[in-house]
Amino acid sequence: MHDPTEGYARPTGADATGPGDDIEDLLQRARDAAARYITGVTARAPMPTDAAIAALEGFREPLPAGPTSAAEVLRRLDALGSPATVATTGGRFFGFVVGGTLPVTVAANWLATAWDQNAGTWTLSPVAAELEEVAAGWLLEILDLPRDAAVGFVTGSTMATFSAIVAARSALLRRAGWDVRRRGLRDAPRVRIVASAETHPTNLAALAYAGFGTDEVEPAPVDEQGRIIPEAMPPLDERTLVLVQAGNLNSGACDPFEPICARAREAGAWVHVDGAFGLWARASRRHRAMTAGIELADSWSVDGHKWLNLPQDSAIYACRDHDAVFDAFSVDATYIVRGARRQPNYYTPELSRRARGVEFWAALKHLGRDGVEALVDRSCAHAARFADGLRAAGYEVLNDVVLNQVVFACDDEARTRAALERIQASGVCWLGPTHWKGRFAMRLSVSSWATTTEDVERSLAVMAAARE
Repeated sequence: MHDPTEGYARPTGADATGPGDDIEDLLQRARDAAARYITGVTARAPMPTDAAIAALEGFREPLPAGPTSAAEVLRRLDALGSPATVATTGGRFFGFVVGGTLPVTVAANWLATAWDQNAGTWTLSPVAAELEEVAAGWLLEILDLPRDAAVGFVTGSTMATFSAIVAARSALLRRAGWDVRRRGLRDAPRVRIVASAETHPTNLAALAYAGFGTDEVEPAPVDEQGRIIPEAMPPLDERTLVLVQAGNLNSGACDPFEPICARAREAGAWVHVDGAFGLWARASRRHRAMTAGIELADSWSVDGHKWLNLPQDSAIYACRDHDAVFDAFSVDATYIVRGARRQPNYYTPELSRRARGVEFWAALKHLGRDGVEALVDRSCAHAARFADGLRAAGYEVLNDVVLNQVVFACDDEARTRAALERIQASGVCWLGPTHWKGRFAMRLSVSSWATTTEDVERSLAVMAAARE
């Protein structure tokens, strides 16, 4: 019986030929397909056509009895899969808060995938561990967070927030004399949860993963832009976890961190900042004032695959309390070799995981401080231009456009829904619906490095025509 893997034997010398050439040919085919996709994505509609979606049926076949050549597998994946993608890496996808992908991070991702490193321990991947440590330091610097904070590299903001919540749970219960790692949660002292009335739904999911029900959440009232009103918050104590936001889901507004953190410190409470996209405002001299006091919190979470424009599955959390992090996540086994170096598995829920730090390092090395700042400022400028153009077209802009989010609507729900349908059907740009302050509205988020002034003006023309 033919073994399809036998063609991938490694060449053993400079003159090796044959099997090794197959790998080079396959990777060149992948490179060509990816380059065609990336360079062509700006010319296509953001959403796949009905024909492209229908063609996905071609993947639904019985499990093959025998092997298929690697070249044919890749060809089929490209032919059926590429047209059926959502063009989130283009310049005119404004739905959700989804960044594009910087070309350097795509290339870094490819190389890291070829390395196939398990980033769980230093011994399994010295390069992954070292790049994580460097990238962690750079991230704390550019976000101006405590330089000695523990940093964990995880999949997305949901897991980042979950990781911080678990660390907070450990710390708050330890202060009450309860060892949650040893004794679990049964009969444990109660941990109170205070969260913004407009907290992101994924925060509620993260709380549930950590054993806290939605009925336990005490909502903190918010103002017209979705910012917590500090004086209206429930009382805090030494067993309270407070969840605040850098970047409201709709408005982009940030909670007033200084007074909230001051109250929390006085009470002995823990403050976690959900900064999925808004924490990147810290990288901008023009916009960082809205995050004043955020450094006083106890933990923070932020996505890399949003505003930093890394490939998906890239986020971090940072935490002041190293002991709480280690208590929550450290794994020891006889086969895990320890040493004086940073052990990545002490910081995340996963032991085996991919080397996410490679892409963070690549983006920050490529962009530098000035490049990250320019990326944030450019996105915010595009959002401001959208707001001006939408008002001129007769829409009502419902939020103060302080970052990259714009919420807008017609004068009644029926007209708003009709306009949204026309915009989405245009094939020029894509944005999604939202409900905010009791109104059905449209929300756009400018998060991609690839969005140009031309993309904005072309999209505005479609939005203006959709309202007529």
